[in-house]
Amino acid sequence: MSQKIIVTGGCGYIGSHTVVTLISNNYDVVIIDNLSNSNKKTLERITKITGTSPHFEHIDLKNPEQTKSVFKKHNDAVAVIHFAAYKAVAESVEKPLMYYRNNLLSLINTLEFQIEEGISNFIFSSSATVYGAPETLPITEENKVQRPFSPYGNTKKIAEEVLEDLVKTSSNLAAISLRYFNPIGAHKSGFLGELPNGIPNNLMPYITQTAAGIRKELQVFGNDYPTKDGTPVRDYIHVVDLAEAHLKALQRLLNKEQDKPLEVYNLGTGNGYSVLEIIKSFERTTNTTLNYKIVDRRPGDVETLYADTSLAEKKLNWKAKRDIDDMIASSWKWEENLKNEQ
Repeated sequence: MSQKIIVTGGCGYIGSHTVVTLISNNYDVVIIDNLSNSNKKTLERITKITGTSPHFEHIDLKNPEQTKSVFKKHNDAVAVIHFAAYKAVAESVEKPLMYYRNNLLSLINTLEFQIEEGISNFIFSSSATVYGAPETLPITEENKVQRPFSPYGNTKKIAEEVLEDLVKTSSNLAAISLRYFNPIGAHKSGFLGELPNGIPNNLMPYITQTAAGIRKELQVFGNDYPTKDGTPVRDYIHVVDLAEAHLKALQRLLNKEQDKPLEVYNLGTGNGYSVLEIIKSFERTTNTTLNYKIVDRRPGDVETLYADTSLAEKKLNWKAKRDIDDMIASSWKWEENLKNEQ
């Protein structure tokens, strides 16, 4: 009988790709999502790719009664993978309370009721933003965690502190926190990808929507950073590589291979690309010209972030396999499929 995994935020971008990976590896998946920044049609896309329709619970994890009820219903699950969170840096700067309330309450309720029901394995969707402006590059897990520039990033830092404190007192909780760098790309089928509500906050969907004519122009936030071309440098990782890392982390938990109750891993490629390099790569890969404009810096952005992923390679037996052209080509295939759906 297949093992049941609860995936919160499973209709979101990274969550949905992880659900596909889990189903493809014979896990029984329960998605919990309030659809505040995702789309129920994602369930049809997952089914189309995998041939399996995941269980779906439409609840808000900020609500303790709803959360308690759904964990009681699925108390035969062996692990929780927690993606449910708001994630837009600029929006979090404008609406900090909304981010603290949503991201921390949903985490606390999830942890409280999974522990109550005896579900002892937890994977947290964290972020490289917890390093703030890094003192050294590439960033290893030993880099100092410091106050991020945005409330979004700070919710990830606080969440990890909650986990640190909790594993000390809850002897049956084992947790892994995965610190993502910059996920882009889409499923190779072109049926699943990033689909933000409204104006995108992340670079790649903004690029593809601009190329598709949905957006008038792409704004590049700042060209006066001390980088190779003045634009911010990031470590972009294919979302399917990211999903596969969650599978490896899950297997490590279920096999009880951890060295300590809370482990932390960076997930990236170890390569840094500037915003302009991504734009030029997109234009080359898709043979499309992008309309873009340089504007002022965006609050909360750091100039350069890229990962040292050797710990994940060693302990999780995971390494990113897909290159920047794969990421861009799959993103464009997804955008073109969306356009054909209209």
